[in-house]
Amino acid sequence: MESIEGRISARLKALRERQGLTLDQLARQSGVSRSMISLIERAESSATASVLDKLAASLGVTLAALFAEEERADAVPVARHADQTAWRDPETGYLRRNLSPSAFPSPIELVEVELPPGARVAYDSGTRTATIDQQIWLLAGAIEVTVGKTVHRLEAGDCLAMQVDRPISFRNPRGETARYLVALTTRLPVRRAKPR
Repeated sequence: MESIEGRISARLKALRERQGLTLDQLARQSGVSRSMISLIERAESSATASVLDKLAASLGVTLAALFAEEERADAVPVARHADQTAWRDPETGYLRRNLSPSAFPSPIELVEVELPPGARVAYDSGTRTATIDQQIWLLAGAIEVTVGKTVHRLEAGDCLAMQVDRPISFRNPRGETARYLVALTTRLPVRRAKPR
């Protein structure tokens, strides 16, 4: 079975090459060093959530897309728990599990997150090439979600809807693990026909 680093490595390289980007071009777009991107693509480095988010934003995909397989028409529409990709951020210890069937073509992505007590995860990539809508449904514990300069305090059962278009951070202010579900959809920019 392929390691999570191997999957991230293959997906990142495939997405970069599909867009015709060199390592240097992706480094300039994302603000992530060329050497770090190279290490990730060779599966020689465990990147943090923040670094992976910068790369995903520059490539016009969600962070969840870096953990998924390439979409296929013959993909199975069921994701068994044992087959769902789980990844732990080496910096904060937060655990994310892609719940959606990998490789199955769908406009919706579901992710389950466990945020350890006191942990804070920040995504500062702001500008994206695609519009990403996200909803957070808190299953257990409490979290503070900062979207731009607005802080939302969520308790179990609360749901927050937002667009991922500015810096966002998640913080667990309590002494127990917080669990939440993330639902994402991506809208690519509409390309207008050039006048003749």
